[in-house]
Amino acid sequence: MSPQSRRFVILSAGLLLTAANFPVLAQKAARASTSAPLAAPNPNAFDQWAEGMLKEWNIPGMAVGAIKGGKVVMLKGYGYRNLEDKQPVTPQTLMAIGSNSKSFTVVLLSQLVDEGKLDWDKPVTDYLPDFQLKDDYATKNFRVKDLVTHISGLPRHDALWYGRTNSRKDIFQHLKYLDPSTSFRGRWQYNNLMFITAGLLVEQLRGQPWDQVVRERIFKPLEMARTNTSTNDMPGAGDFSYPYVVFNGKIGRVPFRNIDNAAPAGSINSSVEEMLHYVQMHINMGEWNGKRILSAKNDLKMQSPQSIVTERMDDPELGPETYGLATWVSSYRGHKWVQHGGGIDGFISQMAWLPHDSIGVVVLTNMSGPANPVPNVVVKRVFDDLLGLPPVDWNARAKRDADRAKNAADSTTRALQSKRVA
Repeated sequence: MSPQSRRFVILSAGLLLTAANFPVLAQKAARASTSAPLAAPNPNAFDQWAEGMLKEWNIPGMAVGAIKGGKVVMLKGYGYRNLEDKQPVTPQTLMAIGSNSKSFTVVLLSQLVDEGKLDWDKPVTDYLPDFQLKDDYATKNFRVKDLVTHISGLPRHDALWYGRTNSRKDIFQHLKYLDPSTSFRGRWQYNNLMFITAGLLVEQLRGQPWDQVVRERIFKPLEMARTNTSTNDMPGAGDFSYPYVVFNGKIGRVPFRNIDNAAPAGSINSSVEEMLHYVQMHINMGEWNGKRILSAKNDLKMQSPQSIVTERMDDPELGPETYGLATWVSSYRGHKWVQHGGGIDGFISQMAWLPHDSIGVVVLTNMSGPANPVPNVVVKRVFDDLLGLPPVDWNARAKRDADRAKNAADSTTRALQSKRVA
């Protein structure tokens, strides 16, 4: 499986977690239309294709939103948010966005930097004196920026928080017992624990819980009124989706996975309608609807390479893969490409934008597991349409990669079984 495809294989045991300002479509106009046509030669062909994708990959429901030049050009739901009662997905349907939550935490850090209360390059211990890793050198030299670039030297260690009821503070206090798998800044390794720590840093400097800060300083100014930070808020949200997975080839509903203890790394639930506000803000370099959310300097920093992930991609249309501050930064068919994926039990999401083309796409789906590359494939299909480029059959490549992954897994299973002692 290619590195590009492998990144979007999200296991249920964890999170996957110079631009000019453009005018923003008035919110009343955006809400008036729940199925604005895609700016493509044949928008009806997209609808048919999207519905076919759900059937092919066993996805109960999906919501897709797209913007171009500051205007909403697509906002539509497909399939069901409640498969059992046949309740349809709409652009307002809330779904978990998983690790896309990470960039919200970085925006909060950026605001503190803008206010002079935080410095990206100062040691974390200047702000959190009890921050401690097993490696003393790493502890002393760990900068604030290192919290959000996945170069801590630690592997995921997700068993510390996933499926547990321990608090964020408990998780933070256990960092000193965790073994690294490489040297500090030795190589890029995805890690949720450092984003939990980043959330605690926000709480320390704001004197308020992370959940309250993100609501007041991001959701409210971006008019993300229905977006929330906990599965506890989902049942009373009205238009929300249940989570699903595939059991033995059949779709089945699973319980909501509460990850309040890892909230700064991945607990946000939102809709494509409201997530487009967030993406537009980043395309506008920190501004939305006349409101400055964070400085252009820090938004550009978020969207600029900080760590090398993969030097060479298998797909010729894609550039080398780097990581910014909670964003993947690469190129798509010659266009700068900023994006992130996210997943937790029953949900996989994708947000992506081409900043120099003023194009952004958000895709939310309500089925998790390695057999759901749909958000990634849909984003690329919409990019091709909005850029006016001949479409690449990304779905065929996703099926190829899925087959390779399955064959590799089957081969590993057979090898292990052959070594079993009766």
